[in-house]
Amino acid sequence: MEIKKIGVLGAGSMGNGIAQVAAQAGYQVVMTDIEDRFVENGLKAIDKFLSKTVEKGKMTEEQKKGILSRIKGTTRMEDLKDVDFVIEAVFEDLELKRDVFKTLDQVTGSHVILTTNTSSMSVTEIAMATKRPEKVAGMHFFNPAPLMKLVEVIRGYYTNDETTQVVMEMSRKMGKEPVEVKKDTPGFIVNRLMIPHFLEAIRMAEEGIASIEDIDKAVKLGLNYPMGPFELMDLTGADIALHVTEYLYKELNKESKWSTPTLLRSMIRAGKLGRKTKGGWYKY
Repeated sequence: MEIKKIGVLGAGSMGNGIAQVAAQAGYQVVMTDIEDRFVENGLKAIDKFLSKTVEKGKMTEEQKKGILSRIKGTTRMEDLKDVDFVIEAVFEDLELKRDVFKTLDQVTGSHVILTTNTSSMSVTEIAMATKRPEKVAGMHFFNPAPLMKLVEVIRGYYTNDETTQVVMEMSRKMGKEPVEVKKDTPGFIVNRLMIPHFLEAIRMAEEGIASIEDIDKAVKLGLNYPMGPFELMDLTGADIALHVTEYLYKELNKESKWSTPTLLRSMIRAGKLGRKTKGGWYKY
């Protein structure tokens, strides 16, 4: 079946970015969230990103209008009843995601593939909230979704070959480079490698080995990364880093390398989550 309309759950930074990418690829998009203000903020973020793209001469005003015309914002899950494909991008909470998928299973057609943008959590556990686990897969975009080329496509325990192939092809049609994660393992590929870097960087700062600025500088110049760990945490959100870390600690035998540094908890308690709160490891 040809996919023409995509449902995106969540209008936050990941959700609106994914909605934008899908609309740019020519798909009709229904972007949902739980409150009108979240939907409106998501649409404004898309408009702002596209306006900057027009200013840079990489897109015409007409192209921008065309992309925006293909995105419908709503707070009604029922508006997803006629979509052909779903990407969930709600907050990284397993029970919340399971509740969302249980509702999606009831609202959408039984033929529709349901994907989750989770960065680390079990696709299998999420899929088991539905009656179609063979049609559920992970489709993990990276932030900011309009710019980052990678998508991790994760097989759950019951995900079949057809579902995996469709999600891989959808990723390509959306201008991305997919990689297949063959086993539903915590953290998948990127976060399994990246989170220990985050945690070790925080511990180095805690121990006074080097400043935050110099750790970031060393990683960028020594490892040739585009961003340092603290810059990246500020972009993605310290609260997200904490949720992922705690999940990995629980799922991966409570190894000490996954334990949460005190400094990270202190930052979050102080409300310093990164760019979204105008301050994290750096001031904005």
